[in-house]
Amino acid sequence: MNYSDNYSAMNREALMQAVQMRMSERRFTHVLGVEETAVALAERFGESPEKASIAALTHDYAKERSDEEFQLAIEQGDYEDKKELIKFGNAIWHGLVGADFVARELSITDEAILNAIRLHTTGAAEMSLLDKIIYVADYIEPGRDFPGVEDARVIAFSDLNQAVAFETKHTLTHLIEAEKPVYPKTIETYNRWVAGMK
Repeated sequence: MNYSDNYSAMNREALMQAVQMRMSERRFTHVLGVEETAVALAERFGESPEKASIAALTHDYAKERSDEEFQLAIEQGDYEDKKELIKFGNAIWHGLVGADFVARELSITDEAILNAIRLHTTGAAEMSLLDKIIYVADYIEPGRDFPGVEDARVIAFSDLNQAVAFETKHTLTHLIEAEKPVYPKTIETYNRWVAGMK
């Protein structure tokens, strides 16, 4: 895919290299799977494949940073309720805070792309088409293997809103069964896309 210069100063090859340098081989394979899925969903639902590609390639850019680096970024950054955010760890930080690493280090400033990175693990009550695509693509990319993933893949290509609901419900069930804390935005996502769709 050729990039247009509208969203990234780098071409796809250069962006892939910049991302690859920041993560393990396993994580990079996941990123490429998310990109493949996100571009297919973008083409299916009428989003820019280029924006989907860039957001997918960079969605886990900060995933393997140290907790110390994230904590410093949170302390110095402009985040709501920093004390609450600090409690949640990398699972939340790598999206919400990771988007700022992407903006700063990769010079990607398109707000739609950055927002899709921010929301890719939590979702939100209000989600753009690109937000939904990255959220769902991260869940169903070809490397994922868990009970229900095939159903999720079928749903994703027929109804993106239903796919958001399916993923949110299953993620929340998993967190509750594992007795893990639930980030408030994930509950908002559930209330809007699962409970609110009935």
